[in-house]
Amino acid sequence: MTASPMFDANLDSANSLWSARDLAVLWHPCTQMHDHERIPLTPIARGDGVWLIDHDGRRYLDAISSWWTNLFGHANPRIGAALKDQLDRLEHVIFAGFSHEPAIRLAEELLRVAPPGLARVFYADNGSSAVEVALKMSFHYWRNSGQPAKTRFVALTGGYHGETLGALSVTDVPLYRATYAPLLGDPIFVVSPDCHMREDGEDWRTHSLRRLADMHAALERHAHEVCAVIVEPLVQCAGGMRMYHAAYLTGLRRLCDEFGVHLIADEIAVGFGRSGTLFACEQAGITPDFLCLSKGLTGGFLPLSAVLTTASVYAAFYAEYTSGKAFLHSHSYTGNALACRAALETLAIFRDEPVLERNRVLAAHLAAKLAPLAAHPHVAEVRQTGMIAAVELVRDKATRVPFAAAERRGLRAYLHALTRGVLLRPLGDVIYFMPPYVITCDEIDLMVAVAAESIEAAVAN
Repeated sequence: MTASPMFDANLDSANSLWSARDLAVLWHPCTQMHDHERIPLTPIARGDGVWLIDHDGRRYLDAISSWWTNLFGHANPRIGAALKDQLDRLEHVIFAGFSHEPAIRLAEELLRVAPPGLARVFYADNGSSAVEVALKMSFHYWRNSGQPAKTRFVALTGGYHGETLGALSVTDVPLYRATYAPLLGDPIFVVSPDCHMREDGEDWRTHSLRRLADMHAALERHAHEVCAVIVEPLVQCAGGMRMYHAAYLTGLRRLCDEFGVHLIADEIAVGFGRSGTLFACEQAGITPDFLCLSKGLTGGFLPLSAVLTTASVYAAFYAEYTSGKAFLHSHSYTGNALACRAALETLAIFRDEPVLERNRVLAAHLAAKLAPLAAHPHVAEVRQTGMIAAVELVRDKATRVPFAAAERRGLRAYLHALTRGVLLRPLGDVIYFMPPYVITCDEIDLMVAVAAESIEAAVAN
């Protein structure tokens, strides 16, 4: 495959100069750096709402919210102003034995808006770290409670929870997991309720409820050794934007209670309005024992994560120091004041503006624009949950036989979209959309039109 004309080398361009400097010193995430011998980087100079602007003045619509983090647009003036104010007050302080106003207020606000019954907030640095915290807390809870045999976790096939070793242990995406398998724990994987796999004529709810039988069987057999079940509520994002019905979560909460195991809800990607409600768990009417949050928490400005848990979990650690029950987990930047202030302003936007109501209008518009793609001969499915939508490409629509991974059809779509000023970053051959909430209907029209063009470029022989 040849590179797009927009990538022709021009050593006098600002982009080319910055790219050369980058490739001399940096190693980028989730990237085979050899690719950049033929696919130049796109150095970004600034952002403006849903748009990213490179050093040569080209504009790119950020259809994926820069890895799902940006909620209210790049360079959002309201969040930026809050950070500028905080800069003159306090940037950071050790969070062991010390505290500060932004962290306290943020914890209060998170507990106010979270599902009822959550009572404590533990801060970490990023999504993977939040999952590590939840896994360790659950394991340690059972140890403190006199049940040390509970040492394993249950996770869903196709799930993704991060790339630190604990989080990767409960991840079932071979691309990330396979290489490091000898280093990982031994989870119990249960078949996902992924509705892409439903039978002909079966609706999402029926399929999702049917899959609860697999979870029941696993817990019936293994509950005595299980700490917790960990799931991504409603959407398994990095696994290909696989989606399922909220009824599965409702049933899962009942099963966890029945068999005496914790429920960890990893809402790192789906929280803060992505699923159509502030938290995806709301749609199932449940409260998990641990709620992991990150990504959109700061509106995309700074790294921060939080694990919300219950008073009963907290109580299992509350004892004299000599008991050995303390949760001695830490990060140098735990409760960073700047990040907490950005998160506070992000939540204030939700409080002050009709964000979720606007999102429902935008989501409906996106659904209408994507609907014609369902008839495409190389599209197996168009699916959507709130402000997350996905188009799955396949070689054969009738049998759903995929394209060979080595053909990198998703990469073709990505490259074409860049030539048309849209940033898509497909997950394999799944073209997905997770734009900032400040996107307009006209910008959605552009985004989908370019995606449709990119699909044609991707499936062409």
